[in-house]
Amino acid sequence: MIPDYQTLMLPLLKTIYDGKEYEFKKLIEVLAVEFKLNEEEKNELLPSGQALLFPNRVGWARTYLKKAGLIESPGRGIIKITERGKNTLKENLTEINVKYLSKFPEFIQFKLQSRDDDESQLPSLNNEENRKQTPEELLESGYQNIRKSLEEEILSKLKSVTPSFFERIVVQLLVKMGYGGSIKDAGKAIGKSGDEGIDGIIKEDKLGLDVIYIQAKRWEGVVSRPELQKFVGALAGQRAKKGVFITTSNFSKEAITYAAQMDTKIVLIDGEQLAQYMIDYNLGVSVQNTYEIKKIDSDYFEEE
Repeated sequence: MIPDYQTLMLPLLKTIYDGKEYEFKKLIEVLAVEFKLNEEEKNELLPSGQALLFPNRVGWARTYLKKAGLIESPGRGIIKITERGKNTLKENLTEINVKYLSKFPEFIQFKLQSRDDDESQLPSLNNEENRKQTPEELLESGYQNIRKSLEEEILSKLKSVTPSFFERIVVQLLVKMGYGGSIKDAGKAIGKSGDEGIDGIIKEDKLGLDVIYIQAKRWEGVVSRPELQKFVGALAGQRAKKGVFITTSNFSKEAITYAAQMDTKIVLIDGEQLAQYMIDYNLGVSVQNTYEIKKIDSDYFEEE
């Protein structure tokens, strides 16, 4: 199990107790061994997929210890214990956490500067789980909560629109995803096939070298295997090789298994996936706020 960043503070300080200078990257490896992390845990990513989770947590443990004056950084990627850090170890503590670090004026000042003017927008640090997460983890957790709520709201809207408007949404999404050529061309294809089980035909690429047959339904109930068989039968009648079945509900396990066994390539998109795609491709949503997380550009400060 990957320890939280506060759990890492004391082991990190103990590792550099002798006052020597240590390369931070090597300390990450040492701590990974100390906590007996396996390869999967060492390679686990943050939800964003942009950084490794364990090094990120060790990094925040370092940051907090540095802000409290327990360690210092004499060079790039190098850390060293301070006299205050050595005195802290003499206290024979069982844990170093944010509460303990708050005894140091420099750390209190750092926390005050880090606060937003509107603290109601920040996750509560009184929550035990929040205290274990790094600032990046809290930010990503908050983002995922907001996204999940948005997905549910989109799905609710999709279920309330008319069938014709739902088909237009499908067209616009597929075009944004790179299919169908233009909105005008794609719009002509949807709802014009006239075959039972097929709602439309859309170009796979702008040149129309291949086509994709579509079934787009606003359904409340679970889409079962018989409904999918009807779609597959319609595809066979057209000698089609590819099909997309889009619904606002879900597919039964039997339907999913059936689609996977077919020689014809069939992609199933349920309501949850549809809402996710709409967010990813900015369809029916608008950007409310944008936050950039920046880090130091070490190469910039390299003197030649």
